[in-house]
Amino acid sequence: MFVFETYIRVRYAETDQMGYMYYGNYAAFYEVARTEMLRSLGMSYSAMEKNGIMLPVSELKTKYLKPALYDENILIRVSINKKPSVRIVFNYELFNENKELINTGETTLVFFSISKNKPCLPPPVFLDKMNTFFN
Repeated sequence: MFVFETYIRVRYAETDQMGYMYYGNYAAFYEVARTEMLRSLGMSYSAMEKNGIMLPVSELKTKYLKPALYDENILIRVSINKKPSVRIVFNYELFNENKELINTGETTLVFFSISKNKPCLPPPVFLDKMNTFFN
C-alpha cells in the first residue's frame, strides 16, 4: 500500500453562495492529490505523456459526508491499495481542519499507449517504484 498526504485550501471561486465547496470541485482536488503523489515518486503525467503513455480516468466515485468550507485547509490522503497493472485505482479521504472525514472517493485510471491507441502495462520505471510498496 502506498499513502500520500497533501493540503489544499478551499478558494472562494470553488464555493457556492453558502460557502460550501461546489460538488464538482472534489474531482479537481482528487487530481491535485494524485498528481502530487506521482510527483513525490519522481514521476509526472507530462513525462509519461512524452514517453507515449496517457492516464485517462475511466471511473470516478465520490461520497459527500460533510461540506468543505471556504478558506478551510483540506487534508487529502490518497492511497494505492493494490499494485497497478493496466489499471491503477486511487482512493481518497478528505479531512477538514477539525480532522473530521468529510469526503471519500475513488478514481480508476488506465495506462494507455498513445501510439497503439489501446490500454497497456505501466512503464517499467513506474512499476519499479511501485514494487517498493507492494513486495
